[in-house]
Amino acid sequence: MFEKNVYVSRREALMEIVSDGVVLLPANEEVGMNYAGNPYHFRQDSNFLYYFGIDRPGMVGLIDVNAGESWILGQDPSLEDVVWMGEQPSVVSLAEATGATHWGCLDQVKELLAKAQSQGRKVHYLPPYRAATMLALHQWCNVPLSRVVEGASEELIRAVVAQRSCKGPEEIREIERAVDITAAMHLAVMRAARPGMKEVQLAGIARGIAIAAEGEVAYPVILTVQGHILHNHYHGNELRAGQMVLGDFGAETKRHYAGDITRTFPVSGQFTSPQRDIYQIVLGAQLQAIQQIKPGVPYRDIHLLAATHLAEGLKALGLMRGDVAEAVAAGAHALFFPHGLGHMLGLDVHDMEGLGENYVGYDDEVQRSEQFGTAYLRLGKRLKAGYVLTVEPGIYFIPALIAQWRVEKRHADFINYSEVAKWQSFTGIRIEDNVLVTEEGHRVLGEPLPKQIEEIEAIRKEALES
Repeated sequence: MFEKNVYVSRREALMEIVSDGVVLLPANEEVGMNYAGNPYHFRQDSNFLYYFGIDRPGMVGLIDVNAGESWILGQDPSLEDVVWMGEQPSVVSLAEATGATHWGCLDQVKELLAKAQSQGRKVHYLPPYRAATMLALHQWCNVPLSRVVEGASEELIRAVVAQRSCKGPEEIREIERAVDITAAMHLAVMRAARPGMKEVQLAGIARGIAIAAEGEVAYPVILTVQGHILHNHYHGNELRAGQMVLGDFGAETKRHYAGDITRTFPVSGQFTSPQRDIYQIVLGAQLQAIQQIKPGVPYRDIHLLAATHLAEGLKALGLMRGDVAEAVAAGAHALFFPHGLGHMLGLDVHDMEGLGENYVGYDDEVQRSEQFGTAYLRLGKRLKAGYVLTVEPGIYFIPALIAQWRVEKRHADFINYSEVAKWQSFTGIRIEDNVLVTEEGHRVLGEPLPKQIEEIEAIRKEALES
């Protein structure tokens, strides 16, 4: 937890935004992996963490907007709990640690909510993403189970997004710690990789470093020689000379803030000539995009700037043709860059995604595109100081996508399919860093992690010779 005053201030700020009623924030429950007594690694709900900071299952937070009060409700550990899991803090001590004005047991939740509803006050809750939470909301709020999701409070969603989007200094320090751990994970993988190893061995190294730093990985490790598969969680391939390894993974700190970095490196000591060409295009797009980050700039504009740089590079290689601006406007670049430039980062790796991407990344001014590729951009609205986001352009050669577009003659005026056919075995390259929007512009978070070709090759050469 942070200091008590952090959570008190956050709840006070929320009460100034939400107009009336009671805010209900359930913690997560433990989930059985193959039976109830053998649970998955527990991960607390991020919104409960943000406003109460308590990292324990089976809790409920209530914020009474009208009374200006907050409650923590839960069950004190039983003797059996102590025998199996050791001494645990009481509900009273947890309430005191987070600055709650009241505390009680879980049996009081329904009673407190019923009282508010009888007074004509609204119970605000956020969209549930776990079945246990959905069932609890159904029981506590007397909402039909089939209508629990649609009953989520849009007013509360917008209030939470507005508050959580701009990170406080304590959050920025924690994210930067996550980024530094993430950088250590990437360096260790780059130095350990050898022809003949399996991807799973490198994935294990990355995750081990995250766990040793008292945290976990922020999302399932993407580590693959098949970099054209955007979220590839398969780790069974063997590394061979001439291939590239794309590693997209990040640490989650003890306080649950995330890092999210991608690096691509050669299994051999050096990139091949085609690999160097594509890598330099991607790196140029990333550096150019980062330089444009500042308050007031729509991130969709920066996404399209990066797409234009990628298309110009691909045209120079003979893979694209025609007017680059027209090609990007038409969406032809998405054959090679079929995802967004980046997303918010914080307590969630795709921060607040559970509240709805359109609430997080878009607004009344900037609407989500329906065009393939740009439609996957998770953040499009104008940037503000305090936003933390990822910048992650890439170029990929996805055989199934190429085959479909070629048959359809899609964007044939802009794509040189006969030349693209020669590159189908290339796989993909992505480069990603985490950036804070400052009042003056931006700052790349964490100690610099090498990404220039010469730096990557020097690390690989030293590793292979050791």
